Amino acid sequence: MDIIVNKKRFLLFGKYKLKCSLGKSGIKAFKKEGDLSTPKGTFKLGSLYYRKDRNKKIKCNINKIKIQKNMGWCDDPKSKRYNCPIYFPFKASAERLYIKDNIYDLILVIKYNKNPTYKNKGSAIFIHLTNKQYKPTKGCVSILKKDFLRILPNITKKTKIIIY
Repeated sequence: MDIIVNKKRFLLFGKYKLKCSLGKSGIKAFKKEGDLSTPKGTFKLGSLYYRKDRNKKIKCNINKIKIQKNMGWCDDPKSKRYNCPIYFPFKASAERLYIKDNIYDLILVIKYNKNPTYKNKGSAIFIHLTNKQYKPTKGCVSILKKDFLRILPNITKKTKIIIY
């Protein structure tokens, strides 16, 4: 079963139809680093990153990684670690995963621009949390925590995300 995300800002997964947020610039077939768009296409999913201090019991069938205070994701196209998880201190530009805001309490990696990774094509594309305002993202897909926890147990290594 795949996750389907459409430009009307809905995430469909099995019997669930969930409201979601997308990149501020909408969905684009030719994404570039920093363009605030969500990439169009079909992508595999990676690991679930989570804040253990804010998520006690997580039911899932995919690889889980606890977010540590020194973890981040490289968004610097000049770096060899571009679009990869990193640990601080880190010399190149990177987004912190351990933040005060709750949006990164649960992060499901969308394997966009991976294997191979192209410079400037975009990085750090995730499914993460939003609040009831559903503010636009910098390119990710975001849903409410209750919705994330509802669909998570049904996501497997074979689940793909289709964004159109």
